[in-house]
Amino acid sequence: MSEQNTVLEQLLAQALTEVKTDDLKTLNDVRVKYLGKKGPIQEAMKAMKDLAPEERKAFGQLVNTVKSEIAEAVEAQTTALEQAAIVQRLANETIDITLPARHLHTGGVHPLQQVVDDITQFFRSMGYEAAEGPEVETDFYNFEMLNLPHDHPARDMQDSFYVDPHRLLRTHTSGVQARTFEARGEDQLPIKVICPGKVYRRDDDDATHSHQFMQIEAFIVDENVSMANLKGTLQALARHLFGSDREIRLRPSFFPFTEPSVEVDVSCAKCNGTGCNVCKQTGWIEILGAGLIHPNVLTMTGFDTEKVSGFALGMGVERIAMLKYGIEDIRHFYVNDVRFLQQFKR
Repeated sequence: MSEQNTVLEQLLAQALTEVKTDDLKTLNDVRVKYLGKKGPIQEAMKAMKDLAPEERKAFGQLVNTVKSEIAEAVEAQTTALEQAAIVQRLANETIDITLPARHLHTGGVHPLQQVVDDITQFFRSMGYEAAEGPEVETDFYNFEMLNLPHDHPARDMQDSFYVDPHRLLRTHTSGVQARTFEARGEDQLPIKVICPGKVYRRDDDDATHSHQFMQIEAFIVDENVSMANLKGTLQALARHLFGSDREIRLRPSFFPFTEPSVEVDVSCAKCNGTGCNVCKQTGWIEILGAGLIHPNVLTMTGFDTEKVSGFALGMGVERIAMLKYGIEDIRHFYVNDVRFLQQFKR
């Protein structure tokens, strides 16, 4: 009995010495060495079968005491080493808050999208809803439902990008108007919609023209819609875009889908209407086309023109942006020059 006790006491002393290590892996090896199933303590316990019954209890208590002391020592040293590692890591990762912050390179909204968002929000504040339509449109919705006769120049293959004899890249967003009228009907009046989107026309690419550009169209159908309603909307839009002191001028024009039709000019902001190089000495700058919706367009979509009427207006987003920001070349919008685009970051 005394021999086994001595062995256990020696194991305890040796284990407590080896536990005092600064390496977690070594510490784990010590734990396995003494407390594992093949460790010396387990071997010592095999001697219990040779002991007298009255000696087994005391020997078992000693074994448990040795195991507990070694386990507690290992746990205490493990905790100490982990805490020391955390302290060391915090010391190594200390941030010097006096250093200047890293510059974050953020993008911005494209100037054309800024104009679209601005105009859309303006019309939403007046109760309009935004709608979209397909960019590959049928000849039926792009032309016929908008009162464009078969001999109209816009139907010529030289003016439009045809996908096949019956489909083309839309030349205006007015196809959304025809689709909306067809889907709604008189039982859902008033119809107030704005439809922004890309359109395509066969055109020379120069400082003021592009084969692809953006357009925004707004239209309303209801009872008793008149030119007075259209003029009031145009005046509010012009002042929202170009300043509260802007005035508008309506000139007679022709569009197959409106009657009467007008070209809309805004007084030049640079010279305040007195004449300068921007307005070509006229004092006015053309911004969009508009008019009362043609009775034929309303009739083809099932409206009774004796009861309802409406107006429509359409503008090129690039033209509005060029006038608003003083840009001279439409191609700047599409070449993705970061130096140009950074000027419009909000």
